[in-house]
Amino acid sequence: MRTKYVFVTGGVASSLGKGIVAASLAKLLQARGLRVTIQKFDPYLNIDPGTLNPYEHGECYVTEDGAETDLDLGHYERFLGVYTSKANNVTTGKIYNTVITKEREGAYLGKTVQIVPHITDEIKRRMLLLGKTGRFDVIITEVGGTVGDMESQPFVEAMRQLQWELPEEDFLSIHLTLIPYLRAAKELKTKPTQHSVQELQSLGVHPDIIVCRTEKSLTPELRRKIALFCNVKPGHVIQSIDAWSIYQVPLNLEQERLDQLVVNKLEIKGTHAPDLEALKSFLRRLRHPEKEVRIALVGKYVELQDAYKSILESFVHAGAANLCKVEVVSVSAEQVTADNAESLLGQMDGILVAPGFGERGQEGKICAVRFARESGIPFFGICLGMQMAVVEFARNVLGYADAATTEADPLTTHPVIDLMADQKTTTIKGGTMRLGAYRCHIAKGSLAYRIYGEEEISERHRHRYEFNNAYLEQIEAAGMKVSGCNPDTGLVEIVEIPSHPFFIGVQFHPELKSRPEHPNPIFDHFVKAAIARREARQ
Repeated sequence: MRTKYVFVTGGVASSLGKGIVAASLAKLLQARGLRVTIQKFDPYLNIDPGTLNPYEHGECYVTEDGAETDLDLGHYERFLGVYTSKANNVTTGKIYNTVITKEREGAYLGKTVQIVPHITDEIKRRMLLLGKTGRFDVIITEVGGTVGDMESQPFVEAMRQLQWELPEEDFLSIHLTLIPYLRAAKELKTKPTQHSVQELQSLGVHPDIIVCRTEKSLTPELRRKIALFCNVKPGHVIQSIDAWSIYQVPLNLEQERLDQLVVNKLEIKGTHAPDLEALKSFLRRLRHPEKEVRIALVGKYVELQDAYKSILESFVHAGAANLCKVEVVSVSAEQVTADNAESLLGQMDGILVAPGFGERGQEGKICAVRFARESGIPFFGICLGMQMAVVEFARNVLGYADAATTEADPLTTHPVIDLMADQKTTTIKGGTMRLGAYRCHIAKGSLAYRIYGEEEISERHRHRYEFNNAYLEQIEAAGMKVSGCNPDTGLVEIVEIPSHPFFIGVQFHPELKSRPEHPNPIFDHFVKAAIARREARQ
């Protein structure tokens, strides 16, 4: 079977859930026995989101091979349970960088370099790249932004060209729009969708299926009206109604026969009905918890939940596995002090200190770590959270009052966290951190070993600073143990305090590999520890 290509565009408004729709369709096709992957084309000029503030673009998701990508790739991996790669996220910046580099090398033989054909040719090359590997039956491409945006037009033009270059049965276009509900008039309005589809059609792309994001069910009359005015076949207007969980969306879209429409249009033979029993089992556990815990997430970007999207989803996965509703309480690190830590954190069943960059909020994170350590509340630190645990221990147990990370205090006399050796000569910020999957050897008998159940694991990283091994013996002698190290470099990966009920910090990002049906082991055990604390206090 030739590789089939599905394109998902959006209109009317941003944040309608193109990534969720794309991931849900991929899940349904995968459940039919097809080999599926998803790629995201983003219209911004950054090479990747690695240098973007989380308030700008949400979290930066890191793939197994070290690509800093859009957070939607996290949805793709969580829904499909397969890894994505550098090839799965392409930005306008990457496209232009490639074309300009070729021009400087003389690859265009003196021709004038233009949007069409040079930029669009490079876009098309990348859109088809994964399909040429022979590893996938269906490639789903999510086009970022909203139709009508200036920066998205080259992507739409590339789609227009592919619509005619590929065989008709190999190309399918899905357009996601908003059907707003006007409460005063008690009506769903189709006009924004009509205008959005007309805008897309004016650019030469004709959607095969229109997915309508709505908070109220669409009547048959509304569906027929949209089909008539948007020039799509009857039955090809489907709804994506607001769901109680994003993991419910594939089931909703299956009821709308989205996967069947796609299979029919692409003339895919030999598939079976979607096997979604594992997903349904997860949703049953998620919807009917038997316990509840409250966990504080102490971070500097708590005003935007997408900044910690993978962490929040990991708690959903671990909560379902433990039949427990996990209420994550966001706590701004800048607000935490020694004086108010008890009032902010004292009623929590667990404390997670989040990753981040920069000096802002570090002192609050240190206060949160100290409160968790001294009060016996289950503690989990990720990346910077682990580093702040080391700083707090050095200050308040070893007595090094000015202990710090050199990121915050380059002149500290006790740099317990320091810049990695290979980072000290790096001046370029983008794509130069320690990125992607690295091995970690775990000490037998440790909390980490009880959690993972094996001596060697692999987790993903994104950091410049590391535990300073010059302080290893002093810190271990005082009661904080190093239970995980990289076997090749000696980099400290995991620290824990054996005398504490549950205290662990990790340099890597375990949230990036948590899945609905397979929660990350640390999140799973952290929730178990929070449940134990809640039950002990009742």
